Amino acid sequence: MLYNPINSIIVWVMKNRFKKVDKALSNPKEVQLRTLKKIVGVSKKTKWGKTHSLSKVKSYDDFRNLVPLQDYPSLKPYIDRIRKGEENVLWPTHIKWFAKSSGTTSGKSKFIPVSQEAIDHCHFKGGRDLLAIYISQNPDTRMFDGYSLRLGGSTTFNSKNHESYFGDLSAILIENLPFWIEVRCTPTQSTALMEEWESKLEKIVDEAIHKNVTSLIGVPSWMLVLLKKVLEKTGAKTIAEVWPNLELYGHGGVSFAPYEKQFKKLLPEKVTYLETYNASEGFFGIQDRIDQPGLALLVDQGVFYEFIPYTPEGKVAGSPIPLWEVVPDLDYAMVITTNAGLWRYKIGDTVRFTSTDPYRIEISGRTQHFINAFGEELIIDNAEKALKRTCEQLGVEILEYTAAPIYMDENAKGAHEWVIEFSCPPADLTSFRDFLDSELKKVNSDYEAKRHKDMALQPPIIHMAKNQLFYEWLKKNGKLGGQHKIPRLSNQRKHIDELLALNK
Repeated sequence: MLYNPINSIIVWVMKNRFKKVDKALSNPKEVQLRTLKKIVGVSKKTKWGKTHSLSKVKSYDDFRNLVPLQDYPSLKPYIDRIRKGEENVLWPTHIKWFAKSSGTTSGKSKFIPVSQEAIDHCHFKGGRDLLAIYISQNPDTRMFDGYSLRLGGSTTFNSKNHESYFGDLSAILIENLPFWIEVRCTPTQSTALMEEWESKLEKIVDEAIHKNVTSLIGVPSWMLVLLKKVLEKTGAKTIAEVWPNLELYGHGGVSFAPYEKQFKKLLPEKVTYLETYNASEGFFGIQDRIDQPGLALLVDQGVFYEFIPYTPEGKVAGSPIPLWEVVPDLDYAMVITTNAGLWRYKIGDTVRFTSTDPYRIEISGRTQHFINAFGEELIIDNAEKALKRTCEQLGVEILEYTAAPIYMDENAKGAHEWVIEFSCPPADLTSFRDFLDSELKKVNSDYEAKRHKDMALQPPIIHMAKNQLFYEWLKKNGKLGGQHKIPRLSNQRKHIDELLALNK
């Protein structure tokens, strides 16, 4: 391969960047207190800052005493004001972008404010840190000789204020990429931001198969769909035949475990897989050791962290604590204060620290039962609303239910599988399935997107449970009694597989 000075320059820059990353990870308390001081300092004169007396905050204890814990419903009135064009509400600078996601009990979608500071000093900085960490362990990389294939969503006008926009976080970041990065990415920005997914994927394939793709960035479920389309288009048996110089896949958003074997069959053996924790609310973690689990918690990205301890049974076990007070091997609900105006915001994820020197985490779950195998973020509230509407329309009554994902394999796309025990069953189970599917789309925009034209999710599969199936399952597992509940939604298949085995 010909010498490329661009690759050498970027590698040199990223090696120096890694020194800063390592320094921040080595001084987490100092960096976190500095981050909190900066966020509070620039926000004193906002409407939120005046209401909560941020000018009086001189220490972490002051901050904890003056600012109450928040969730999306409590911040939503402030966010709605920003979306309508009001300035200086939660954050002092203009908020142009809102990352749209689902999973809230207060509506179909959440709109998370994304300030320019968050784009530049959190999300983009996290991306640079990812490259710095990778290069520190792969100093001979030739990744920058080729193109990075990014797979993201789309943006659209905000109906409340045509000077602001909302869309997937990935699309917001693509929209804001500097030109010198954009020219080394595929597909083109116009293709990457297309709204219609089926046409978009076809065009991405057409553009990318003729490029020297050396890295992939995207959610595993969608990336797998894309890679299979590449093989179908080219007739190749493996991606190595199409992109022989591919060396890095950065992934996140959903668990990689169900997809790992399939990716390793498709991609070249030399590919490095690095997990990221990059949510709409911020870029929080990067897998900092190749082939070893655990994400280094990024402490210098404009995010101040607190953690609410949870019991093994998923119950709150104490008040929020700062990063320097956590201990390994316990679950914590994560609370963040950010440079986009999220104040002591309960993000909904639980994490477990595998190390405190440096701080490394693994995502252990959500603060409520959910299914998020393909980025659909289906929560209990979504399921309950959809089931209620379906039952009302069809004259059906349900006693118990549970649901879990069917993960993709070489021959099948993913789906949600339900086991439902009816007291008054539907006349036609197929009609029940179709109505439930329709109602889930209405209450959850991410589920709706993943179900579009059956591209990532097939229609749900419904099993009618025999009489007292769930009672039998509880009894078998020693869980009879008022404190034991049926697991309504799960990202794992353990419960549903046990129920299906009994349902004969």
